[in-house]
Amino acid sequence: MPLANSVPEPDEGSIRSGRPSRSRLPRRAVGAALAAVFAIGLSACAPDPVSESFLSGENTGYVAADGAITEIPAAERGEPVDFGGVTESGDKLDSKDLAGQVTVINFWYAGCAPCRVEAADLESVWQDFEGEGVSFVGVNTRDQADTAVAFADEYGITYPSLIDVDTAQAKLAFAEVTPISATPTTLVLDKQGRVAARIIGPIDGTSILSTLVKDALAESS
Repeated sequence: MPLANSVPEPDEGSIRSGRPSRSRLPRRAVGAALAAVFAIGLSACAPDPVSESFLSGENTGYVAADGAITEIPAAERGEPVDFGGVTESGDKLDSKDLAGQVTVINFWYAGCAPCRVEAADLESVWQDFEGEGVSFVGVNTRDQADTAVAFADEYGITYPSLIDVDTAQAKLAFAEVTPISATPTTLVLDKQGRVAARIIGPIDGTSILSTLVKDALAESS
């Protein structure tokens, strides 16, 4: 049901489930890290136009018929995206680990207000599709690992995130084939690893992302 104008190494068991393992810091360290990032959260978010407008109340209807949601027909998709990095728990994660699965990629950072708002919806969609050939991977573009772990603990996020701060390796890999013009941005990759859909801005509930994932799952490999 396409949307009109909407378009150390992970263990073997983790790869099979599409859910690479992620260890957690002690709660004492988690609390301290989260308090630190939220203390500077608003200022860290300021340069990002999506976050800035969200805080001022101007994000109402941000995901609208303005190209913010794009579903790309299979015949028009580019090449599979080759990406990888190290997660917040220190595990290596590579696009080859996700071969044959539909993968949701979410670009985020802890000081981004819309990222915090959409966190529960992203986790909800992940829980709905877990075990059905779907993986979720975050790409944290500003924070170090302890902050990302603290965020996951606070918001109940159970899928891994690549820490992409120093090299921006993952972001650059995706930027070669699709615009990553705001934070958050969420991509849906088809079973071949090609970008099948893009949401620029917060996902605004679970229904649109769920539909995009179902559409990608329904495609033949």
